[in-house]
Amino acid sequence: MPLETHDAFTHVPGDGPVLLTCEHATQRVPEPWSWPEADERLRGTHWAFDLGAADVTRKLAARIGSEAVLSNFSRLLVDPNRQLTSSTLFRTEADGAPVALNAGLTDDEKEQRLSRLYRPYHAAMDVAVGRSSAPVILSMHSFTPLYEGTPRAMEIGVLFDTEERLAAEFGGAFHRAGFEVAYNEPWSGKGGLMYAVESHAVTHGRRAIELEMRQDLAVRPADQERIVAVLAELCLSF
Repeated sequence: MPLETHDAFTHVPGDGPVLLTCEHATQRVPEPWSWPEADERLRGTHWAFDLGAADVTRKLAARIGSEAVLSNFSRLLVDPNRQLTSSTLFRTEADGAPVALNAGLTDDEKEQRLSRLYRPYHAAMDVAVGRSSAPVILSMHSFTPLYEGTPRAMEIGVLFDTEERLAAEFGGAFHRAGFEVAYNEPWSGKGGLMYAVESHAVTHGRRAIELEMRQDLAVRPADQERIVAVLAELCLSF
């Protein structure tokens, strides 16, 4: 099966022991949308995408032969890791200032983003999970080292909702490799913030986990390799 690219997603074929997803893989804003001048401050930042997450996802997929689904649009257009009722599905503020891209959105404009980006991404995830025999879906994310003035000491966050034992396996593997690990940090998987992977796992009877990598590590090739090595060894044991 060849690699497939769509406005909403990129699909990487594979049949490895986990299925990988990356909801915030890029800051791409496809036509007919474009970056407003007022939002240039957000380009290249965690508000627009998860820095390093796509690179690690692709490297891990290649290492263990796993299938992957990555978003192909900025989370600022619409966030595929939020449910439709979320107040941050279309983010209106970032770093204390309005997001011009989302100012005054009409219902029709919201629907255009949902129909062209959000729903196709989730449809691609649904097809991939339904077709795959992988028992675990691993969603790959990254977080900024400094959030609204507060430094974050942890290097790896393991997010889970019901899969506490699986989270302990992931966290333990990283801890043994010398990483500073926290559970349900910097966000909680019980608060709806791992919506994409959890919702598809529930639908298809799979196990869901979300990995959060601190972005100063996630963007450095040497640290990417360290992270991939830990994940590859663990995932190949499933």
